[in-house]
Amino acid sequence: MNKRTRLLLTLLLAGASGVACAQAAPPPRPSLPPPPPTAPAAPMPDWDHLTAQQREVMIASMRQRWNDAPDQRERMYRHAQRWQSMTPEQRRQAADGMRRFERMSPQQRRQAQVLFEEMRRLDPAQRDELRQRWQKMTPAQRDAWVDAHDDKRDRDRDH
Repeated sequence: MNKRTRLLLTLLLAGASGVACAQAAPPPRPSLPPPPPTAPAAPMPDWDHLTAQQREVMIASMRQRWNDAPDQRERMYRHAQRWQSMTPEQRRQAADGMRRFERMSPQQRRQAQVLFEEMRRLDPAQRDELRQRWQKMTPAQRDAWVDAHDDKRDRDRDH
């Protein structure tokens, strides 16, 4: 798989994860305590050297998300396992993709999700062919393609 394909798949995977999280948005979380008035001069220590209070601040939002979405727990756990298996470069690419996805319009997000789902079903040669066709499509053609493939995705889920 070439670098461009990996990057696109990483972007789309990160985007799909973000949408799943966005669709199951938990209620607002309680605010964390404010940071100390002066920033520490030394860099923050690694995890094993954090205080219990510092660790609690780090995991509080995750605990809240976990408790608020029992139907999403398995997905969250799989994502955490996948994150642990990534290299630092893969993690950086995934985080970049997430930020790009968050800045997309709803229409762009839908396109990314449908395109990602379709790409998952294809072998590398078919993905390259679809990518080339996609780049040549007009916005109206892309919308029509997304509508046709999103309907197909809905039918697949119903059966």
